[in-house]
Amino acid sequence: MTKKTKKKINLVLSYVVIFIIGFAMLYPIIWMFFATFKTNEEIFGTTALLPNSFSLQNYIDGWNGTVIPYSKYFLNTALMVLPTTLFTLISCSLVAYGFARFRFPGKKILFAILIATLMLPNSVIIIPRYTLYNKFHWLDSYLPFYIPAILACYPFFIYQLIQFMRGLPKDLDESAYIDGCGTFRVFYQILLPLMKPALFSAALFQFMWTYNDYFNSLIYINSVKKFTVSLALRLSLDAESVVVWGKVLAMAFVSVLPLIILFFAAQKYFVEGIASSGLKG
Repeated sequence: MTKKTKKKINLVLSYVVIFIIGFAMLYPIIWMFFATFKTNEEIFGTTALLPNSFSLQNYIDGWNGTVIPYSKYFLNTALMVLPTTLFTLISCSLVAYGFARFRFPGKKILFAILIATLMLPNSVIIIPRYTLYNKFHWLDSYLPFYIPAILACYPFFIYQLIQFMRGLPKDLDESAYIDGCGTFRVFYQILLPLMKPALFSAALFQFMWTYNDYFNSLIYINSVKKFTVSLALRLSLDAESVVVWGKVLAMAFVSVLPLIILFFAAQKYFVEGIASSGLKG
């Protein structure tokens, strides 16, 4: 057997293994999609993947079956997630710029505190946060999500952007300063365009985490008219005495679909943001 033949066999085996692993990971989503066309009897009474018939009735009933149509819940989710993601990118990139490019008193101590906050679980700070937001009268609004994003309260993204920015040559900054650029102009005209991969990966993480967040939304939001998709899915279980799981799975699939599309559309930038550590020549 020649080396060329061995390489072809190894390549085919690699693709087979990748296909099997990928199919195993995607199978729950595939099953959920086909389950949206099934009745309760089909879902619990058979292991067949395909339904007996295809009908969009579960999607129609699920969309209009709760107290408020799902269009309102998706609008609420967009009003919460998009500004939070945008504010996070702006604030965390500014803080990362300060840590990566400047020297100032107490820099090492502040950076150590920043890294230490990564080890704080959300369950430890939820009660102090709730008490603080209650005194500020921010409950039952999206301010508990907006304000931490504006104040760069996400050390994971700051650390990620710092590490990426440290890989960018400081010669770029010095050249811009010689040409008469100021501090902020260097930031948004020189560094930000080079940070696109890191910014995309940070935006994707924040979007997914905020979009999927059930616990914080449940704690801070009380009005049904302000519920997000994650809370609406739970509400659809409480609204009926007998749960029609086809409707629930239909809305669950619709809610997951934007994340799937976003991930595959932005995976190039996501991988570059995670893997890159500087400029590519």
